[in-house]
This record gives sequence, structure tokens and C-alpha cells, in this order.
Amino acid sequence: MKPMDDELDFSSTTPKPMPAAAAAAVPRPVAPPPRALYNPQVALQFFKGGGQLEQVGGGKNFFAENDKSSGLFSKGDRMYLLLEGDIGLMSKGQFVGNIRPGEIFGEMALLAKAPRAATAMAKVACKAISMGEKEFNAALQKTPEFALMMMAVMVNRLRQNLARKGGAAAPSGVVERQSVFNKKELAALAEEITPVTASEGKVIMKAGDTGVFMYIVQEGNVAIIMQDTVVERIGAGGVFGEMAMVDNASRAANAVAQNACTLMMVKRDDFLALVKAKPEFGASILRTIAERIRTLT
Repeated sequence: MKPMDDELDFSSTTPKPMPAAAAAAVPRPVAPPPRALYNPQVALQFFKGGGQLEQVGGGKNFFAENDKSSGLFSKGDRMYLLLEGDIGLMSKGQFVGNIRPGEIFGEMALLAKAPRAATAMAKVACKAISMGEKEFNAALQKTPEFALMMMAVMVNRLRQNLARKGGAAAPSGVVERQSVFNKKELAALAEEITPVTASEGKVIMKAGDTGVFMYIVQEGNVAIIMQDTVVERIGAGGVFGEMAMVDNASRAANAVAQNACTLMMVKRDDFLALVKAKPEFGASILRTIAERIRTLT
């Protein structure tokens, strides 16, 4: 185990130790410039790696708003790639968008294991490829690039939502982020990624800085701070900093060690290697981003 290096993605100057509540104010996040984040060919390759064909007649639903994410005959535990047709999305009785051929839909409920936020109705006869969690993990092993692509799409969506809100992303209370990895998984990851340490009050990442790492907390607790407000607390097994790693954009928040911490720093190349070797790793990170989107927006 080695101590943190201030040249590795931390603040350019080493601040004096301070409690999380006293961390510096956070500038408002800026949405990154538009870019071609989504590649339909990568999506098709991914879905062909484990999906099944579904056909839905015009006027019928692929799934309905508030469908559960688990249980007998659940439609909340599958995501889709539309091959043919046109789908309308409705939420709370209002039209919210269309799904065109080549686009993915239904991924948020699968990843976050949450009820459907909208109804997906086929306007005409539609053909799609669907997959559940088991097929999703198997397909990630064959096409790990899909995980990074989906993260980029989801992170861009989150940043745009935050920009529209003027950066006012803090939820009504502090989110105690659930663990992504258990003790056994953390121990296995630590064999591949050399842990580093952070003392209490250490600013691990700073809003506005460009990030090339995401962090996995092995021991300790980290506070995520936006606009002088602690919005999340990350404990052992939790993840943070993945947004800037994915899109190489500026950090949207400060992260401060609330006590002595042991962290693992993951670069993009290492991330892809881990997803290929351990597809459940990529699925877990995608689930974390999905939950963060639901919390912050």
C-alpha cells in the first residue's frame, strides 16, 4: 500500500487537513460539448451477444410505468434495443419522447433495479432485442466497450440535467451510498489495483479538475460535496469519481476523506480490462451511475 500522490488526479496544491463540512465551495458543473457518444453498431454487437428477439404489435406496450423490477413475469428487469418500428414514451400521462431504430431503452430500471419511470408503447409493429441481468453480464464479457459507451451516454445525460438546473443538484438530504462491492470482491480487486491511503480531511478530488480516475473505497468514509453541501457519503465498497473518468470532463464535486481511508484508483484502460475479466464489475459501476442519476435528478 502506498500513500497518495498529489500529482495523481488530486488538487494541484495540498490543502491543510479539514473536516468535510468545511470544504471549499464547488463551482457549477458545465455540460461537456456535444459529441458522438452512442455507437449503434457497438450496441447491436452487444445485444447480439446474449439478447432474444421480441415482437410487439402496434398499440401494445413493451412495459408500463411503475412496472416492478423483479418478481414473477416482471417486465422491469429487461432492457431493449429497437430494431424496427417506432416507440412512444409516456410518463404521468405526458408524452416524453420517441425511441427510433438503433436506440436502447429500458436500461435504467434494469441497472438501478427500480420500477419503470415511463411506459414504452409501440406506435406500429416493432421488433427489438431484449436482455435481462444474466444475459447483460454475459454480453459485457464479449463487448466490454459497451459498458464505457453506456456510461458516457448516462453521464452526459446527468450533466445536461444538472446544467439545466444550474448545478442545483443536491437532494433534500444526504445520500448514504450503498456498497457496490462486498469485502470478498474488494479483496480480489486489491490484488489487481494497488491501494493508496488518504488521511482525515484530505481533499481527494476537487470540483473543476479534470479527472482520469474513478475511486473504490476499501476502508473509511468519503464525503461528496456540492455547493458547500455534503450530498453523499461513500463507505467501504462504494464508488465515486466515475463521471469524469468516463468523459474526461471536469469534476462536478469535491471529495473529502472523513477519516483515514484506503482507496483504489481505476483508470479507463484498467476499467475495460476489469470489465472483460469480470463483467459483473462493469454492471456494478453502471448500476451506481443509474442510481446517482435517479438521486440527483
